[in-house]
Amino acid sequence: MKYLILISTFFLCSENAVAQFQSDDFEISGYIQGMPVWINADLPPPFEKDSFWEYRLQNRLNLQWYLSSDLTFNWEMRTRLFAGDLVQDIPFYAEAIDQDDGLVNLSWLIADQEKWLLHYIPDRLNLDWYSGNWRITAGRQRVNWGINTISNPNDLFNIYSFYDFDYPERPGSDAVRIQYFLDWASRVELAYRPARDVKNSVAAMLYGFNTSGYDIQLITGYYQNRWAVGGGWAGSIRQTGFKGEMMFFTDLEDQPGQKPLNFIAAISADHMFENSLFLIVEALYNKNGGGENFLLLGEPLSADNPSFSRFQFSAQGSYPFSPILNGSLAAITYPDEEALFISPTVTWSAMQDLDVNLLAQIFIGSDDSAFSSAGSVVAGSIKWNF
Repeated sequence: MKYLILISTFFLCSENAVAQFQSDDFEISGYIQGMPVWINADLPPPFEKDSFWEYRLQNRLNLQWYLSSDLTFNWEMRTRLFAGDLVQDIPFYAEAIDQDDGLVNLSWLIADQEKWLLHYIPDRLNLDWYSGNWRITAGRQRVNWGINTISNPNDLFNIYSFYDFDYPERPGSDAVRIQYFLDWASRVELAYRPARDVKNSVAAMLYGFNTSGYDIQLITGYYQNRWAVGGGWAGSIRQTGFKGEMMFFTDLEDQPGQKPLNFIAAISADHMFENSLFLIVEALYNKNGGGENFLLLGEPLSADNPSFSRFQFSAQGSYPFSPILNGSLAAITYPDEEALFISPTVTWSAMQDLDVNLLAQIFIGSDDSAFSSAGSVVAGSIKWNF
């Protein structure tokens, strides 16, 4: 019976079914997305092939219940069906999908068969109270302190991966967030994300204000047994946006094999040209030099190590070829790794609420680089929003 209930939610695709739940006190929205994915990855033995097909069917369901004029209950979730080579050929694949790093494990592997699996997880589940100058949010939420588009060392609580092409909503954290708005441009925030291991918890404070047309934020706090301090800004130079984030991290106690101090800086500029071309460029420095290896099948990022190389230079451009056809191209170079990442994307609005998307992610790296076995991806999707 429980399978029937959840699978019925997964295939909620009737506008009438959605409409009957809409009211002044309750809203429901989301999308259904089908996505075939081709992956080429140089996996170690005992894997005998380097090309895999996967088929994904995803339902995104967002529920908002307005309990009063000040209090809202938010419940947003992903239910995903995976089928194909990865499920069949990689023994740990189901366990890798069935992960929840939050304080409360809400991940549910509904079904795990030889060639397919069905998985459910909420990434927003919170109460949001907003009254006057105060806002308090408790539960699973996104504590978004990042400023840049590509790299966010300021995002201490739930940093996301730019390479995660199938997760536009970005992850959330089990946290308590308190915001006090001093005026239209100034605020103080306190946030706490507990963890099953206390040393992995995060507690930090942000002070944000505006001066000379720039939004400035200053951050300090405890980050997974490290002290963190830094900040960021967002403004413009003439018609060009100018943003940046910087953070220092230092260990609170000696840890064998760990580098005690790290400094990360990411600076970006963005500009909208008269022909509607939107361009972003970014430079990142990560003192500790990133990771030793990169796999497309899933590599975690963290605020104190948000890149896979010491230096990273990025550019992303998007251009509307017509009102219903948009293209973009992202490129990242890793000079110290002698590697390059390229990702072209085309999106077509086939009809109202229906989008067709095609993208690729291609890594090119020397045999000695962290990207030597990174692999490449080609994916297409059809998404219906409701």
